[in-house]
Amino acid sequence: MAPAGTGVIPKEKMMLGVTLSRWTMSYFFAALSALVAAETMMVAGFGYPAAGLRAPETLVLVHVITIGWLSLLMCGALFQFAPVLIARRLYSDTLPLPALLLVLAGLGLLLAGFLQLAGWLSTLPSLLPIAGVVLSAGFAVVLWNLGRTLWPARPLPLPARFVATGLVSLALTVTFGVIFATVLGQQTNSEPLLAIAGAALPLHVAAGIGGWLTLTAMGVSYRLLAMFMLAPELGGARPKLVLAFAIAALVVVVAVGIGAVLTGASLLIPLLAGSILALVSLVLYGADIVHLYRARRRRFIELNSRMAIFALASLAAALVLTFALAAFGRFTDGLGPVVFLLVFGWLSGLGLAKLYKIVAFLTWLECYGPVLGRMTTPRVQDLVVEHRARKWFWLYFLAVWFGTLAMLVGQAAAFRIAAAAMLVATIGIISEFARARLLSDVEARSDGPDAVRRPHLLFSRPPAN
Repeated sequence: MAPAGTGVIPKEKMMLGVTLSRWTMSYFFAALSALVAAETMMVAGFGYPAAGLRAPETLVLVHVITIGWLSLLMCGALFQFAPVLIARRLYSDTLPLPALLLVLAGLGLLLAGFLQLAGWLSTLPSLLPIAGVVLSAGFAVVLWNLGRTLWPARPLPLPARFVATGLVSLALTVTFGVIFATVLGQQTNSEPLLAIAGAALPLHVAAGIGGWLTLTAMGVSYRLLAMFMLAPELGGARPKLVLAFAIAALVVVVAVGIGAVLTGASLLIPLLAGSILALVSLVLYGADIVHLYRARRRRFIELNSRMAIFALASLAAALVLTFALAAFGRFTDGLGPVVFLLVFGWLSGLGLAKLYKIVAFLTWLECYGPVLGRMTTPRVQDLVVEHRARKWFWLYFLAVWFGTLAMLVGQAAAFRIAAAAMLVATIGIISEFARARLLSDVEARSDGPDAVRRPHLLFSRPPAN
């Protein structure tokens, strides 16, 4: 099959001026490796539900997912798309590499520290305080680079304000993490720090999953869904209310929650009030996304946008499950399944769906953007084969939903079967990313990607002179 000719969709032409982030693909590679590692652990029965929620093995699994997979995925995406949100260049295209190396080194030390707690490693002293320093240094470089990128663009457009709020939440999450690492490593006797380490885990989770990961995903999705479906940018009061309620929820949970922890009061009221505010924000966000799908000018919905619907359905299901468990007085028992559905159904599902488009899109920009108008070029969609990839996404989401059900009814063996299906699906999806990155399907349809440099799998090359 010949390339699709010179036809290039208008949005791609609009994006030709975008500067490619050189190390975004490196972040994606590290993130996907962590996802495969985490799913392998679940198949092997390492961590929850085979171990307790606060067991060191569970802490290993949780941080491979939240730092190794989701945070690196989000950082890599932001280095590419935060400049797009404000139509400016990234402050530094050099800093992402040392930041990535510091985060990976810090994550390795953190996991080793947890294994020390579990008795798997007997090395002394504790590695947790060192991990806290290295990890916070890595994320500080990320925050500095993205903060210096966003700061000159004030007043920020709405999607960028979501991202800025997410970055503040990342700083809070890292701060909580450093406190926990310092206390678990027995490096302090400070009573306020001991109190925070003893009771503020829900605040750490809320700032990380709710503030950093979910708010950033919401902000980026406003722009990416509109861009990829050719829908009008959202305006009006509703998106602003989404952000306002989300910020209010974070303030209530984190600020009021810290006050409660330091005074010895119960966290129940700030957590309940914050949950209600967050629910209002998410319901309004859902209405905005439905509007985007209805207002799109691209009638055919591409695979990435169709799979994003499943991720959003997982988010809605997690909310319904949360309130159902609370109504029956089983919220504590169901916390694991709810978090699993949020992390793998909503955040990971959305991340994998968007990566399917982003990897092809960035590869197209790198390879064909410089030669557009001088040679026959394929479309972005010619870099992928949707009918082949569809089965892997179906398998992934079905496995996540089956795994959630297995956790709810306490069937650990069934959960491991679901995790194995997730692992197979994830490897299948990653193979589709690799084929798009290496132009394998362009080559299969034509005489080969003539006159363009083949992209490197792990990073973007600077434009040729």
